[in-house]
Amino acid sequence: MSPAILLPAVTLVLGGARSGKSCHAEGLIEAAAPHATYVATAESGDAEMMARIAAHRARRQEVGGGEFWHTVEAPLDLASAIAEEAASDRPLLVDCLTLWLSNLLLADRRIENETRSLCAALHEARGPVALVANEVGLGLVPETALGRRFRDEAGRLNQEIAALADRVVFVAAGLPLVLKERG
Repeated sequence: MSPAILLPAVTLVLGGARSGKSCHAEGLIEAAAPHATYVATAESGDAEMMARIAAHRARRQEVGGGEFWHTVEAPLDLASAIAEEAASDRPLLVDCLTLWLSNLLLADRRIENETRSLCAALHEARGPVALVANEVGLGLVPETALGRRFRDEAGRLNQEIAALADRVVFVAAGLPLVLKERG
């Protein structure tokens, strides 16, 4: 059965830190396809982030003897990675939009332009794409101007992707709640 039948064109999986959103998104893809592409946006800037990346890699290696996932790193040029990889027969998992946004802010990229390019790439994708993002607007107001800008940009980005997505799932404590399901 084709993954396009089982997965909507665009799925957004939202949740807080350690909510189970990545595991949920991986499970959706793994249940629907014989192989997939994992588009990683994280950069290993410190020991803690290296450990997180290693844990994600180890979890993916357990699936299909390590042959299921093809990994592409796209810390900045996410739209290009989606355009290139979505032309294959593999569904894509982007993990995660929040780290991508952080990378863009630190690189002083124009968020509005990058978001527009991302949305265009998602519209053009020939196979299903699942995207993972943190919901950062449920907590305290950040103390710094950069923190507040990040929170606001993340909220706008999540709204843009949710508006075009066919399915939006919110994960809390490992439990998925479907917020939107189109056709």
